Amino acid sequence: MYNKVILVGNLTRDIELRYSQGGMGIANTAIATSRKFTSNGEKKEEVCFVDITFFARSAEIANQYLRKGSKILVEGRLNFDQWVDQNGQKRSKHSVVVETMQMLDSKSDNQGGGNNYQAPQGQDGQNQPQQQQSYQQPQSYQKPAAQQYQANTQSQQMPSSNSVPVIDIDEDEIPF
Repeated sequence: MYNKVILVGNLTRDIELRYSQGGMGIANTAIATSRKFTSNGEKKEEVCFVDITFFARSAEIANQYLRKGSKILVEGRLNFDQWVDQNGQKRSKHSVVVETMQMLDSKSDNQGGGNNYQAPQGQDGQNQPQQQQSYQQPQSYQKPAAQQYQANTQSQQMPSSNSVPVIDIDEDEIPF
């Protein structure tokens, strides 16, 4: 069986980060995706809201760089949650457990724009939230990922600005 979800959209709220008893980061938020279509000659837009969950280091990175309104691409797996509410009613919902994310905001809009992060994978290709001992809350300060990336790329030869084509695409022209 195959369970893969790819979503592109904007976060509907700030990240809610907490840590498990084993020290693993767990971050929750939601993403809004939209679909534009024409029905009976009338242009319409359909919006879908999906809860998403990040684990381990990706939870910490998401909390550090993402805010409400941030544009993001997430790849993950669909998860079916069931619980009993305070009134004794059985409740359920679908959510997405994020395995890979890519921040789509520009650097001026979002400090970590354009960066991507793939969560550590187990032997079966799935996130391993049960391996709590390998993910602990940082005890000392480390450079943010964007600064580390910048330091690593300064020594590499970058193409001149004359050889890089300028592409001007309006957001309405993007097919998703």
